[in-house]
Amino acid sequence: MNKKGMAASLLTAVMLVSAGCGGSDTAGTGDKGGADSGSAGGPKKVVFWHAMGGANTKVVDQLVADYNASQDKIKVEAVFQGSYDDLLSKLKASMGTKEGPSVVQMYEIGSRFMIDSKMVTPMQNFIDADKYDLTQLEPNITGYYTFNDKLFSMPFNTSNPVLYYNKDLFKTAGLDPEKPPTTYEEFQKAAEAISKTGKATGGNFAIYGWFMEQFFANQGAEYINNGNGRKELATQSLVNSEAGVQTLTWWKNMVDSKAMNNLGRKTDDSKKAFSAGQVGMILDSTAALKGLVDSSKGKFEVGTGFLPKPANAKDGGVVVGGASLWIMNDRADDEQKATWDFIKFLTSPKEQAYWHINTGYFPITKKAYDEQSVKDNMKNFPQFQTAVDQLHQTKLNTATQGAVMGVFPEARQIVEGAIEEVLNNKKSPKDALDAAAKDITSKIEKYNKTVK
Repeated sequence: MNKKGMAASLLTAVMLVSAGCGGSDTAGTGDKGGADSGSAGGPKKVVFWHAMGGANTKVVDQLVADYNASQDKIKVEAVFQGSYDDLLSKLKASMGTKEGPSVVQMYEIGSRFMIDSKMVTPMQNFIDADKYDLTQLEPNITGYYTFNDKLFSMPFNTSNPVLYYNKDLFKTAGLDPEKPPTTYEEFQKAAEAISKTGKATGGNFAIYGWFMEQFFANQGAEYINNGNGRKELATQSLVNSEAGVQTLTWWKNMVDSKAMNNLGRKTDDSKKAFSAGQVGMILDSTAALKGLVDSSKGKFEVGTGFLPKPANAKDGGVVVGGASLWIMNDRADDEQKATWDFIKFLTSPKEQAYWHINTGYFPITKKAYDEQSVKDNMKNFPQFQTAVDQLHQTKLNTATQGAVMGVFPEARQIVEGAIEEVLNNKKSPKDALDAAAKDITSKIEKYNKTVK
């Protein structure tokens, strides 16, 4: 089956496909032509598709402008393509044509599709050819995008979840504002203490499948079988295992006791309630830190803590979220090499420092933390040190490396539906997760049949 046929087969089989393991060694060899990649003698054109909207669009544009100004042989054109889902849809539509990008930003749960499409050149090919020192990058970040010991894409915007808490409400409730809860049990006690003050509800978790995935990883528990889908293709969801049932039972008990409230699926609603002082604790991405700290100025002090886990949990940690950069293999070899040059520029300490400070995402390059601008930023937002410590203290294993399956976006939706059923008293945690696991497993089986 040709590349276009392979992509079409996958697209027909699944509406949304995702986060990767295993994979092709497909590399760019020979002149593959492609869209206008620069006239003879002129700079080589590199087209960069991304999904960084709002203020982040300006940050991406500045990085591209800085790169273009740094040399005259390559010209990068950044094209905002809407949301992650919009970008994925547009990329699918472009496959097999000359209208696609040289490099594309894809959210982590799109990794499985990117590999199975056989339309990408593994980043490892350029790393090996260039003798690029991969040890300069954060191993707990590159770990997610490493399959069969090869780095398939370059991490770009990276985050993980942290606990945000209102230090003023902690004081009012008689809690130590410098000691955030670290276990499920401590979290529940703190939430109950805050609620009893009558000043606010103890906490809120947005109904977000990403949080459930993180709770699994933090218990050292795998989300799907076959080593979280990394030893071989996953065939079964494990969301109904003890780790899932225990987590959802804990969550449900706190909502029932009014220690926590249920504001639905939107993380924005959770953040608004926190910033307004209506809830004492929330979970959110590290990328939300600056906004939450700024919105609380003059009202209360924001504290940060590690993601809580059961007191008896095994070694675990957090899984990185966000997106990475993929080089498309239907572009000419010189265009792919030009794209690699741009990507190397983005990973430099100076550029990573700029990216981190202006977006709140992690630097992927270790030496970025030595940049004075990052040191100054850490003084202004000391809460971010929690996120750095949590990342570095995570032990990389199949649980914390992250689950990878071909129907991840769909799986998240199914899990969110199960959580809603439980919080709305329609099903018990076990029954809801049993049904979710069965549904996800069925979709995994259908997807796997499309992979050649």
